[in-house]
Amino acid sequence: MQPPHPEPPVIFEVKDLSVNYGVITAIHDVSLQIRSGQIVTLIGTNGAGKTTILRAISGLLKDKRGKIIYQNEEITQFPPHRIVQRGLCHVPEGRMIFANLTVLENLKMGAYLQRDRAAIHREMDLVFSTFPRLKERSAQVAGTLSGGEQQMLAIGRALMGQPQFLMLDEPSLGIAPLLVKTIFEKIVEINRQHGITILLVEQNANLALEISHFGYVLETGAISLKDNSAALRENPQVKSAYLGGG
Repeated sequence: MQPPHPEPPVIFEVKDLSVNYGVITAIHDVSLQIRSGQIVTLIGTNGAGKTTILRAISGLLKDKRGKIIYQNEEITQFPPHRIVQRGLCHVPEGRMIFANLTVLENLKMGAYLQRDRAAIHREMDLVFSTFPRLKERSAQVAGTLSGGEQQMLAIGRALMGQPQFLMLDEPSLGIAPLLVKTIFEKIVEINRQHGITILLVEQNANLALEISHFGYVLETGAISLKDNSAALRENPQVKSAYLGGG
């Protein structure tokens, strides 16, 4: 009998994170663990606090308590650019591309911390092999792309920063159903072929739990459930609230 495969090490941890907006506490003592090479999803209704957690991790929110640890280093108070330098990249909700720049110019903006020209070319090749449509449209103004193509561009721009850890906020939002499937296939490809660990925030719980290894359920700023994704998909509470079934 073969011994069980050891679980990959925990490379990212949030410990007792609380975030305030003025006098309102939006996130209450949230703790997460993410293992190397996994896709971990955070599901919950609108307003549950999913985006707030990503913004806190990225250094965009300052009014927070608790600890954020990446590869055994506390990064809780790091400014956003230093977090990117450590290999954590955030693809925000709504994509936030530079609409008046071309596809190629947007991708180059993602490599603004890179000084190695050869590395930039390698990353560009990686992005174009992952998203061939971006190569076809490299000279096109980004604001004229479809929603799905803009999402590809937002992910591609993040990949230009050579991330080891990628945070994706609602990648299916506002995208035609056919392209949503493509985007999620690409997320799996980025994870499996390039070994990038992913924290996925997604309202489409069915899709998120289908491609992820582990999941957390967030309700009104607190974690209510956590389990491997297959178990969460079978959980009656999750089925009823998020998967459209009883």
